[in-house]
Amino acid sequence: MVSIIGHRGGRNLWPENSIEGFRKLLELPVEGVEFDVHLTKAGEMLVIHDPTLDRTTERSGPVTELGLRENHKVRLKDNGGTIPTLDEVLDVFAGSAIELHVELKADHERKPYTGLEARAAALLDQRGMAARSIMTSFLPEVLATIREVAPHIRTLSSFDAKSVERYGLTDGLRRMLGLSDIIAIERHVLDQNWDTITELVPGDRLGAWVPNDEADIAYWLGKPIRQITTDRPDLAVAMRGA
Repeated sequence: MVSIIGHRGGRNLWPENSIEGFRKLLELPVEGVEFDVHLTKAGEMLVIHDPTLDRTTERSGPVTELGLRENHKVRLKDNGGTIPTLDEVLDVFAGSAIELHVELKADHERKPYTGLEARAAALLDQRGMAARSIMTSFLPEVLATIREVAPHIRTLSSFDAKSVERYGLTDGLRRMLGLSDIIAIERHVLDQNWDTITELVPGDRLGAWVPNDEADIAYWLGKPIRQITTDRPDLAVAMRGA
């Protein structure tokens, strides 16, 4: 069975990376949730996708510049509450068995946050959630650091057209296979290069993101892969059940 992962909690259904969205996702029989983590200069790990506040909140500027607990003063758009901390998101999922896909982001200058890998891993350990967590990144250097500081936590490499440009398709995949338990590939790249990719990556280590409409979801649910990561987990669950 192909696992269903709610992308940013299910961003086509609820405000992305919001406590509301994460709570709603728990009402669906999905296998996992994906969300994004940035690190502020005050040392807080905040769950938000972009390195800036502009797109998803009523404020602007770099996420990393937020002061201590200032995230609770920043309103998400579409009545989505405020920016949660990683600890607050883990609170939502503490009583469940859902798989946690924790993506470590880069800052507004596209630089990885120094120490974020160790901080995030330590919190997952502290909360007793490391065994059902997967730490993810597009960047091989971040994945390498995760392997160094938290070898007991599974890793996932996100791979898209920019990854192909940067690392090459086969060379990039071979590099990521050495750093990742799972490789999640943008669906167009995966579809266009299916034969080449599946010769390198076993199906139980392969994922597709982000199929969102009925035809696309049905297509990928029918493929021999581990998971799909989707903005419409409700639709994916309904289609898999049918």
